[in-house]
Amino acid sequence: MSIHWPSIHWIVLLIAVFTEIAWALSLKAAQTNPGVLTIGASIALTATNMLLLSFAMRGIPVGTAYAVWTGLGAVGVVAAGIILHADPLTLKRLAFMGVIIIGVIGLKLVGNEG
Repeated sequence: MSIHWPSIHWIVLLIAVFTEIAWALSLKAAQTNPGVLTIGASIALTATNMLLLSFAMRGIPVGTAYAVWTGLGAVGVVAAGIILHADPLTLKRLAFMGVIIIGVIGLKLVGNEG
């Protein structure tokens, strides 16, 4: 029995997702505490995010990589907003987050078909 490890491109894409979430949260921080540090962090996260995403797209179809990145990024930002900023937690929000996750899983499963 062999273990199938994800490719480096998928690992980098997941790191890009976390960078995307951090970037979005940095925008909230820049709203409440504008300054060189928060704006600089946002710019650095943007550059890092784009580099990671572009590397991931070398081994993952562009549409799949982008959809996974935006989908998981959106779910992560919603979850972080609930946890960190007391954003509303409703059954409808959870259901639609689930729909996004199902779509991301589907795209991962068929990502290299064609």
